[in-house]
Order: sequence, then structure tokens, then C-alpha cells
Amino acid sequence: MGSKENIRKVEGQVIEALPGTTFKVNIGGGQEVLAHLAGKMRLHHIKILPGDRVLMEMTSYDDRRGRIVRRL
Repeated sequence: MGSKENIRKVEGQVIEALPGTTFKVNIGGGQEVLAHLAGKMRLHHIKILPGDRVLMEMTSYDDRRGRIVRRL
């Protein structure tokens, strides 16, 4: 994700695991976001399961997509 000034960090809970390391994440208020796994998490083989709390990075350009950067 390009410039770091447009990135916000959001906590959420994984609802569903989809193919290709993509996940549906509930970020509160009934809002669901489609998120993919960050490269470092793939590199270190960190597993994400439905029900896990995660920290995501989202840009101001698209509020329906994000990148999972940490498992809480």
C-alpha cells in the first residue's frame, strides 16, 4: 500500500476464511471487509482462523478492503 499517510489501523474479528489467504472480517457496526494476509505473515506461516481478532491496515481510498498485519 503506497504512501503511509493514508493508512489507518483497524481491529476486527475474522468471520470466514476464503480461498487464496483472503478473509471476511467484521470491523464493528455490522460492517464487513474483505482482507488479504500481509506478506510477512505468509512468510512466517502465521495461521488465521475464523473467530480470531486481527489488526488490519486500510486505506482511505477503499473502505471495503484491507490487509491483515497482525493476529491479536
